[in-house]
Amino acid sequence: MDKFDLHTKVLIGGDALRTMMQGMHRAFIVTDSFMAKSGRTSYLTEPMDAAGVEYRIYSDVGPDPDINMVTEGVSVIMDFQPDAVIAFGGGSPIDAAKAIMYFAARQFNLKDCPFIAIPTTSGTGSEVSKFAVITDKERGIKYPLIDDSLLPDYAVLDAELTRSVPQKVTADTGLDVLTHAIEAYVCNEANSFTDALAEKAVKLVYHNLLTAYREPGNLEARQAMHDASCMAGAAFSNAGLGLCHSMAHALGAQAHIPHGRANAILLPYVMSYNAGCETSLTETAKRYGELAALIGLETASVRQSAINLIRTVRQFEKHMGVPHTIKEAGVDEAKFREILEPMAEAAMADRCTGTTPKKPTKEDVIRLYEQAYSGTSRIMLSR
Repeated sequence: MDKFDLHTKVLIGGDALRTMMQGMHRAFIVTDSFMAKSGRTSYLTEPMDAAGVEYRIYSDVGPDPDINMVTEGVSVIMDFQPDAVIAFGGGSPIDAAKAIMYFAARQFNLKDCPFIAIPTTSGTGSEVSKFAVITDKERGIKYPLIDDSLLPDYAVLDAELTRSVPQKVTADTGLDVLTHAIEAYVCNEANSFTDALAEKAVKLVYHNLLTAYREPGNLEARQAMHDASCMAGAAFSNAGLGLCHSMAHALGAQAHIPHGRANAILLPYVMSYNAGCETSLTETAKRYGELAALIGLETASVRQSAINLIRTVRQFEKHMGVPHTIKEAGVDEAKFREILEPMAEAAMADRCTGTTPKKPTKEDVIRLYEQAYSGTSRIMLSR
């Protein structure tokens, strides 16, 4: 049975926050240290001060939020007893807030405590997804949490918040959006509703990512990427993700490569594998061909259409200076060989592998990691 649910109310523009503050008395804000120290949280605190809303800022969130941080956050939120929770930042603060609420709800009632997500990067789509990723740093494992209770009640999309995002982050997060959209489109739980969102997200990324990268102050392109991120998030929250994300989770945990960049490196190789470009074509190749047609890259050959889409991903990487290989991302060969087996095992166990369109073996995953490390593939992927 197909199913589509969009629990989150999406509000676009900077005025949305003031509307939601009506009736708010105690807000628990989850963000990172940069947002707090740089004064970016004034976006929240100034209108709260004016409205007489009491708040507490929890800013101990770092990249790849870990189990210890979540445990500490649960203690803080239980002490404060808020009537609203606001996640403010990129994917890490939003994922952290989700995990904190998820575990805190098992100890006290958060049913009437609205959860508001305000992304400041255009990438994760976490503001509308039921996914969160938490890291066990001691074991080097990333755990995806997938539960309807992780869905925010509100998402505020204000492109003004992304204006100062560094180019490198714009590149990494933008390619993360593209990965979300492509994986949601071809995974085995996709349906007409998720397809529509994924297709629109791909078109928005194709037409706006390089502009947002080259012209950071272009708010039209920034808003388009913000919208694409949200659409792709809603698509994969309903349809699922695939092997690229499973492998990226493991690669990020073991080699400490930012999630969006890990996805960008792995995506062309996983797409080629899914499509059967190096063996015999699969139904997934036709799906890639459909996406290629959306952006004017279709040919009479299904195989060539799929390859054109793969090469487009590589061209985006080239134009934004994103590494093409794990080696180029700074992982030496000795380290790579040390972590290869654990990464493959973690990727196979990852929940995202359950919805990937072509079921891999552990040997398949090892081979894909090896291709992505050195850049070797029988297909001549354009650089």
